[in-house]
Amino acid sequence: MAATPEAVTRLVDELSRLPGIGPKTASRLAYYLLRAPIEQVRSLGEAVSTLRDRITFCSRCFNITEAEPCPICADERRERGTVCVVEEPLDVLAIERTGEYHGLYHVLHGAISPVEGIGPDDLRIAELVARVQASGIEEVILATNTSLEGEATAMYVQRQLLPLDLRVTRLARGLPVGGDLEYADAVTLARALEGRREM
Repeated sequence: MAATPEAVTRLVDELSRLPGIGPKTASRLAYYLLRAPIEQVRSLGEAVSTLRDRITFCSRCFNITEAEPCPICADERRERGTVCVVEEPLDVLAIERTGEYHGLYHVLHGAISPVEGIGPDDLRIAELVARVQASGIEEVILATNTSLEGEATAMYVQRQLLPLDLRVTRLARGLPVGGDLEYADAVTLARALEGRREM
């Protein structure tokens, strides 16, 4: 039996490091790419290699962007007195799909998780507090996931914002407990935004 070529083995190994991709799926993807038109393979390679060169984090909200500031922060039509705090950039996309929210965002880039060694200092919480202190923000909506880690993060952020004179709300429980924002449908997210409450 012939050994698998090193280039294929390396690609399978790299693909299997991606979240949600196991060794079998990685193998299927690698062998698909071997059969795909060369233009498609080159296009994929170029997209991956330029991703980190062109994408950065907005200095205001820490969402991913190609421009500084990001298009949401730069949009003067957005409500400047409201900031929605989310865990990941995908959560911004999920909320934007509802068409119900017109304020600004702040992306924490994770949630507090002692099991995974993620503490408050590993997130963009200090930057959020500084942002609130420096601007005329009147309301912070905590839109972290309804998981144990998301709840712990929301409680911690709320305690950090407590000394400041502003309204802190949490998304309503229209979202399933233990679910991620990025997988919620637009109607559920819209109802959760409308039914937010004081913490």
